[in-house]
Amino acid sequence: MSRITPYSLTAAALLATLAGTAAAQPVKIGLVETLSGPQASSGQAYRAAVRFAIDRINATGGWNGEPVQLLEYDNQGGPAGAADKLKAAAADGVQLIVQGASSAIGGQITEDVRKYNLRNPGKEMVYLNMGAEALELTGEKCNFHHFRFAGDARIRTKALVSAMKQSGALGTRVYSINQNYSWGQDMERAIVDNAGPGGYTVVEKTLHDVNKVQDFAPYVAKIAAAKADSVLTGNWSNDLLLLMKASKSAGLKVRFGTVYLDQPGNLANAGDLALGHFVVHTFNPEAGGAEAARFVDDYKAKTGHMPVFIEPQTVFGMEMVADALKRTPAQGSRLNTNAFAKALETARIKTPMGEMSMRAADHQVQMPMVVSTVTRDAKFKVDDTDMGFKPVRRLSAEEASIPAQATCEMKRPG
Repeated sequence: MSRITPYSLTAAALLATLAGTAAAQPVKIGLVETLSGPQASSGQAYRAAVRFAIDRINATGGWNGEPVQLLEYDNQGGPAGAADKLKAAAADGVQLIVQGASSAIGGQITEDVRKYNLRNPGKEMVYLNMGAEALELTGEKCNFHHFRFAGDARIRTKALVSAMKQSGALGTRVYSINQNYSWGQDMERAIVDNAGPGGYTVVEKTLHDVNKVQDFAPYVAKIAAAKADSVLTGNWSNDLLLLMKASKSAGLKVRFGTVYLDQPGNLANAGDLALGHFVVHTFNPEAGGAEAARFVDDYKAKTGHMPVFIEPQTVFGMEMVADALKRTPAQGSRLNTNAFAKALETARIKTPMGEMSMRAADHQVQMPMVVSTVTRDAKFKVDDTDMGFKPVRRLSAEEASIPAQATCEMKRPG
């Protein structure tokens, strides 16, 4: 069911509604996320970041003099649930859909939004993708009403490989192990494609079931037999932790290059096992100086915790949304979502990590990336441990960028 957050309505707006006056219609943003069940932690992180960002928007006047409303829908961790909740959001008058956890769910939402918009001209919705990173979403499935505010496998692997090579931690023999679905398959291709620039050979590739493997010892044996110097993986949640723990139990001396080692709880669960391994992410407060420290303090004051994992990129993505809203005048007291989307195509903001902008060709954000290693010398400690992520290389949006995919054929209204 939907939930309108208390801070999203004012007494004046309620009185205007009750009186039947022609008040401006507020922008409605619908968060369609995994808010319950075993994978809810990521969805709850997206929710915290979106709430923080909408608070900021409303503190500066909202849109067209009205506070932006946030409605929340629990997709219960699957595409079918997301499809049902998207219908509910449409019935509630939601114009902007926010989601990030799971490319499978993202694929469902982008297709459902595309079909809905074809059937409902003049009432279009826009999908604001904060974390679904499958390549197809900005490739063959790209569409005018989808915008991604996160990286993808190509962007992340390029940054990770360049930083690990520069640090002398990559070696010349790389093992690729990933989950067997769109994201993991994208990562495998990106690891192979970066072998030339990285100066390594991919000694073996493995795809495995998602969050079903309880014992990674057989996979670790294969890594050992391949005599790998390092392991590159897009694994997340238990599939990353159990893989690393099995490696430690076997006494395997390899360096891990990861995408999701900064997920909350990972360092606490991994302990000393995590030391010396790498992660590529979109924010590291130690790399952003005083401006990053101010952002951390503000976020912590509002939410009770530091911005970690996917939270910073979500806040920055929502700041780009705020920028586009400011440049989209009301049309007959309501938001014209096509006009908003055109404004979002030219959004450009400054963040503590550097400038972010939207690429109109495929609606893939251009954003800085940072690669960090786990050490006790990190300035900001994580998970109540004595460890944190120390930046080893910061890449500007231009350095991190990858060309748009040829498979994206963007069709624009009119």
